[in-house]
Amino acid sequence: MTTTTTTKDTAPAVPEREPVLDARGVTMRFGGLTAVRDVNLTVNSGEIVGLIGPNGAGKTTFFNCLTGLYIPTEGEVRYKGNVLPPKSFKVTDAGIARTFQNIRLFSNMTVLENVLVGRHTRMKEGLWSALLRLPGFKKAEAEAETRALELLEFIGLKHKADHLAKNLPYGEQRKLEIARALASDPGLILLDEPTAGMNPQETRAAEELIFAIRDMGVAVLVIEHDMRFIFNLCDRVAVLVQGEKLLEGDSQTVQSDERVIAAYLGEPFEGAPGEEEVAEVEAAEAAAEEATAEATAEEATGTDADPEPSDADEATDAATDSTETAAEDTPKAPGSGKENDA
Repeated sequence: MTTTTTTKDTAPAVPEREPVLDARGVTMRFGGLTAVRDVNLTVNSGEIVGLIGPNGAGKTTFFNCLTGLYIPTEGEVRYKGNVLPPKSFKVTDAGIARTFQNIRLFSNMTVLENVLVGRHTRMKEGLWSALLRLPGFKKAEAEAETRALELLEFIGLKHKADHLAKNLPYGEQRKLEIARALASDPGLILLDEPTAGMNPQETRAAEELIFAIRDMGVAVLVIEHDMRFIFNLCDRVAVLVQGEKLLEGDSQTVQSDERVIAAYLGEPFEGAPGEEEVAEVEAAEAAAEEATAEATAEEATGTDADPEPSDADEATDAATDSTETAAEDTPKAPGSGKENDA
């Protein structure tokens, strides 16, 4: 009797990513100017999506439409299937947080207090409970401080909790702004140029921080001009040009697309040198450098033979002889060694 055994694949199934943000047909007009035109974008759970484009492409305007700062002229924005209300504080309450291009910290508040400001949307105690310091408010306040300290430890600034925000280095201020956004426990965080003005070390630290945020279960949508940063970081990248979405895809697809290259660098000029011509130029330059090096070496180890006088040297000698002759012919006053001025 032959028995047949079936081996079941025990590999863990990859969880299906569900849409967190779904923007459809978003258009934003200011009078006769259309800043964003019919843009569609989806961000799934556990995903980092980049939004790039030249200056003036409409990236920040699109962010403002997503977060309730602007009410789109057309289209709708959904978060986890629900249409977002056109008020920024209600968008935050729904589960979306953001940072801005320019740091917007409360400079005269401490690091801890800045994070607590971001936590207030999750504190449901009323006015009288806060004024009278009722037990419910005290409990909520203690929980908020605990969460704020956890976030400061997460970004590496817990030891500076009592420092004023204005006294932090620039890179740490950027991190603090991200911690304040995370204090609202968002499901999606929008980062507007988080590495602007950072040095390479700070940029690398920001990249690691964003990966850690993704690992916390928070989806990320990021605007950035640093292409290396974006392509290393993002699962997908969308390109905006003149308010319209030009392309969306993985990093390799986007950075090799001729339309994207043209949008950033301009169209290649007619008659631009090809690869063979470039190679010939490089070879000629290398040969010229080698010839120059050989000539320099020969001069350094040259013979002791006296060089022939140049035309300039002969002219200098003639001028010197003429001056000496004129000095000897000048009459001198009697009894003095001075020349006669008469």
